[in-house]
Amino acid sequence: MKVARSLVAVVDDEECIRKALQRLMVSAGLAVEAFSSGAEFLDWLKEQRPACVVLDLHMPGVSGFEVQSRLAKANDRLPLIFITGNHTDETKQRVTNGGAAAYFTKPVDDEMLLAAVRAAIGKP
Repeated sequence: MKVARSLVAVVDDEECIRKALQRLMVSAGLAVEAFSSGAEFLDWLKEQRPACVVLDLHMPGVSGFEVQSRLAKANDRLPLIFITGNHTDETKQRVTNGGAAAYFTKPVDDEMLLAAVRAAIGKP
């Protein structure tokens, strides 16, 4: 499976946030695929490979925590950039210990998020 060097997967159950993140990535010259659930993303991941993932933590069904856990069990080191509207120190510690590339609270600062994405995919 070939990794698309500038393809960013956005996973968020809130449509308005998902679309805003998608527009932000496109405006920065990045290709983007957007998903409304962790399950939908994991299913797509069987056939495609993004350079990194911007991932909401709290979603119905398969949460961002579960996506991180499943990727870790598969020894998949796909860079994950987490976003959440329900920040706690424990949440941040949990995803950071799990190898998160970055962690942000909503609303996300566009420039900081883009810097984290660029760092994760190795693009200046």
